[in-house]
Order: sequence, then structure tokens, then C-alpha cells
Amino acid sequence: MIEESTNLNEVLHFNADGLIPAIAQEAETGTVLMMAWMNAEAVAETLATGRICYWSRSRAKLWRKGETSGHEQHLVDFRIDCDGDTILLTVTQKGPACHTGRPNCFYRRHVADGRLVIDQDA
Repeated sequence: MIEESTNLNEVLHFNADGLIPAIAQEAETGTVLMMAWMNAEAVAETLATGRICYWSRSRAKLWRKGETSGHEQHLVDFRIDCDGDTILLTVTQKGPACHTGRPNCFYRRHVADGRLVIDQDA
């Protein structure tokens, strides 16, 4: 492993709203669970506690995944893409990741003619 001499704050590129997309992926299976937004405070809290914290745009506040549902995410690995504008969180997921009760948020699949179907396995 080669260690970079830069620090995290020099690499992350937040958008004009101070947010960066974060993709959560299940550590054991590699399944992409969800995408949410993080701000600098959410990133810092996640790294400090190991429990995933996002920024809720609709509520305009920090959102600690599972704080009301119990469906927590715990950090296994934290990666940044080559441009520094997307985070990949490898996590262990307790319960379903999606607010619909499904295991992940990517359960709708495009088939033909613009139609979507529900993938019962997702």
C-alpha cells in the first residue's frame, strides 16, 4: 500500500451546497445499498464514530442512519474516487437500507419502452 501525503480535507471536493455524494455498499456481498449526501461534519462524525452519518437535504440536518428505524450502517472502509467528488462507504447494514423496507434502494429496473419493474430480489 502506498500512502498519500495529502490529507482528506485537501482531497474531498464538496459541491456548491457543501455536499458530496456517498454511495453505501454492503461489505460482505458488494451490493450497492443506497446513495446519500454528506457534508464535512457528516464525514468527520462517520470517521470518528464508525457509524454512518449523512446530511438530510429535506430536513436540513445531520442524519445518523438508523437513528429512528434501528437500521444502522457501520463503516468498514472509506474510499474516495479519483476526482475527490464521490465517497464510497463499505458498510455492514443492520436491517434494510431503504426507507421502503427493501434491502437496498435500487429495486426498480428498466425493462423496455420506458417501463420499470420491481426486482423482488433487490
